[in-house]
Amino acid sequence: MMATELNQTTQELLDQVNQMYPGVVLVHFGDEKVGYIRHDQAQQESLQGGIEITVTDITAPDYTASHELLHLMMIMQGFPQIFFQVSFGDERLDEQLMIMATDLYDVAMHVIVVDEQRKHGLIDDQIEALYIKGVDATLTPETAEPDDERTLRLLTLLDTLVFMGDHASTVDAHLRELYPVAYKAAQEMYADLMVKPIDSPFTMRRAIVKLFKQFDVKLNQWGLPALHTTEFTTLSTVLSERQLRLDTRQLFEVFHSEMTNKETGEKAYIALQRSDRQNSFVVNPPKKDSDVFFKKMYDKTVQELLDELNVPYIVRK
Repeated sequence: MMATELNQTTQELLDQVNQMYPGVVLVHFGDEKVGYIRHDQAQQESLQGGIEITVTDITAPDYTASHELLHLMMIMQGFPQIFFQVSFGDERLDEQLMIMATDLYDVAMHVIVVDEQRKHGLIDDQIEALYIKGVDATLTPETAEPDDERTLRLLTLLDTLVFMGDHASTVDAHLRELYPVAYKAAQEMYADLMVKPIDSPFTMRRAIVKLFKQFDVKLNQWGLPALHTTEFTTLSTVLSERQLRLDTRQLFEVFHSEMTNKETGEKAYIALQRSDRQNSFVVNPPKKDSDVFFKKMYDKTVQELLDELNVPYIVRK
């Protein structure tokens, strides 16, 4: 059996990533070939001094490898990241929420990732067909009765609309026939997501927060419990030079949550950005004199506080 090798475009992308990354980034291939594409067909692993990307399924090796490399490149270019620092005290619930939050985050990131893949000629009609095959392998068709696959369908179809972009009309009839309710909901969310361009760390952060909120609205409409991702998920903050000089109280409000801080096991204090109510970092106040701590904290400039707490942030260009 012939060894799988990257094509020239993907190899150039790998070289580019290696120029930016302080360690070494390697791509390895498995030998499975299911005959459709899904975004779980590769995994990243941090190794000493580097990152190893394993493309576990080689149905479309260049598509899958380039997809992972572009995700990595965006993080290195200063796009927002998500962190999970709080817990509801229920491991299964936490796990589910982390998966859903990561999926929503990825949907937003895919707006740029897929656009880059198309620019590099890494997505064509054949790749699109394999992708839709992957959607149908993931989901069961809707029936008249609502079932527990509704959130998965919505997430998957939203990602599909981002992937298809201007080509969505070619699969419209197919998706509407199999998944009418979820597809309609996904179309509404997608239209709302794409109202403003997503082309910088700042606009990406705004899009991620929007998706977190939209998804909860949709779940509520369906009579399902909201995820509260804006509180549960810490999203790196993107600030202008001017905002960094403001007092912390002007930009953030610390909220005493029902969740626990994973690091301390105590009740979590979450710093919400006032403008969008998104969890931007988690604070560990001392057990004694916490009110003095908070008063001092609010008086500091945003930059002083974030640097002191070692909170990563992105400076808006």
